[in-house]
Amino acid sequence: MDGTVRADIHPGDTVEIVLKADQASGKTTRGVVKSILTKSPNHPRGIKVQLADGQIGRVRMVVSMPRMRSI
Repeated sequence: MDGTVRADIHPGDTVEIVLKADQASGKTTRGVVKSILTKSPNHPRGIKVQLADGQIGRVRMVVSMPRMRSI
């Protein structure tokens, strides 16, 4: 799933993000979401998150979720 909808992303999810320095090349970095920084419900370039290792970037894709969530 893509990373443009805030409701689809939760702390603990494994995601691929694009760091600010890598925006031109589009190179992605994989990590676990520590916190969600974007407050709006969606963002066309991806929801901004902070990874567990401290890196900040916009979500390109949600790779995996730690458990199934109820709707």
